[in-house]
Amino acid sequence: MTFRELIAYLGAHSKHDVLDGEVASTLEKARSGTHRNPLAGQIVAALYEKTGLIDLEAPVERATAINALGPIRLAYMRDDAPVEGFRLVEEVVYLIDGAFNEEAQRLGQS
Repeated sequence: MTFRELIAYLGAHSKHDVLDGEVASTLEKARSGTHRNPLAGQIVAALYEKTGLIDLEAPVERATAINALGPIRLAYMRDDAPVEGFRLVEEVVYLIDGAFNEEAQRLGQS
């Protein structure tokens, strides 16, 4: 799955504002800190930067994507973290699994 496909999937299936325009503009806003949902922007930027991707069409692996969110996930698991932030991070992790599961089914893999 490419980064573009993953972010498009998250945008289409999330209850939160993951996308801020098309995928390319979402990434640009996320990386510049101008995404309309700051936490979603932080998540998108981390998925891109922490996975070592070089463009939107670069392949991303499930484990790499989940691991990229580790520091954000830990920050929102603290007792004093906002509940809505925790819900967004957990939803994104769940949706990443769903995206890769759907891709595997589509490709006839188990």
